[in-house]
Amino acid sequence: MPRLSERSGADVQAALGRGELLLRTGPFDFRLRTREPSVLRSLRALYGDFDTQDARTAVADFHLRVDRVAGPRRWVRPQVNCWLDGFEPFKPLPADHAFAMLEWTMNWCIASHAHHYLMLHAACLAHDDGRCVVLPGDPGAGKSTLTAALMLSGWRLLTDELTLIDRVNGDIIGLGRPVNLKNESIALIQAFAPEAEWGELAHDTHKGTVRHLRPSRKSVELALHPVRATHLVLPRWRAGAALRFSPVEKAEAFERVAGHGFNYSLLGRIGFDRLAALVDAAQCLSFEYASLDEAIAAFEGLA
Repeated sequence: MPRLSERSGADVQAALGRGELLLRTGPFDFRLRTREPSVLRSLRALYGDFDTQDARTAVADFHLRVDRVAGPRRWVRPQVNCWLDGFEPFKPLPADHAFAMLEWTMNWCIASHAHHYLMLHAACLAHDDGRCVVLPGDPGAGKSTLTAALMLSGWRLLTDELTLIDRVNGDIIGLGRPVNLKNESIALIQAFAPEAEWGELAHDTHKGTVRHLRPSRKSVELALHPVRATHLVLPRWRAGAALRFSPVEKAEAFERVAGHGFNYSLLGRIGFDRLAALVDAAQCLSFEYASLDEAIAAFEGLA
């Protein structure tokens, strides 16, 4: 299977236009169709290390099409939508939000259908020495910023958004997809790692300004290598805060992480047992920080 970067721009553009590009992200295959130039540019910038297949001969889990809407909005202040097998999960957005909309729809597809996993709204990263941290986070807690900085410092990114826990054996499986950064986090990570590669900016979305960060090659190549959580860390960025890890009681950690479960209630006892096993096996901590450099050093020192 060729990587996306190994295919010419004309080849990828033609395959996307025909709906014949199949992109593998972790355990899922997405068949993509679009004629939006911004989507093509961001795919090539962010998904270059991902495997592709010819969708004429391969089976996909999800079939997505990003295209201009019909009517006047196709041309005047143009809008786009994203279709899953002809169904529109979301309302149309401005055309310059096309790639962000594709990313959000991919997340929605997984969160709405992949119930053979316990799915948590949390980031997850693994270290070469076997440590694995799960980072649930409320909006504005600094989860994605910390995740991006850890990945750029050598940690393997499994996900910044959807932690997938196998219902049978408790293994965590990665996606390795781009990190979704918002507003002030974009400039922070640009300053932290000027060499980082980015997709295009999307202004004035419902999340503010959004930009996606390219995952490391290691994160993509090892996405399907299962890991087990050794640390469950509840992060919180606060201006001027002193760097601090604090232990969290298991019962409190369970309650807080359950609140971040996409399908925890749907899975019933299976979800309870899987989450309980994750919390029992991990060191549970809260983490307050103000400086990314200090935060990275602190994570390197985790036992």
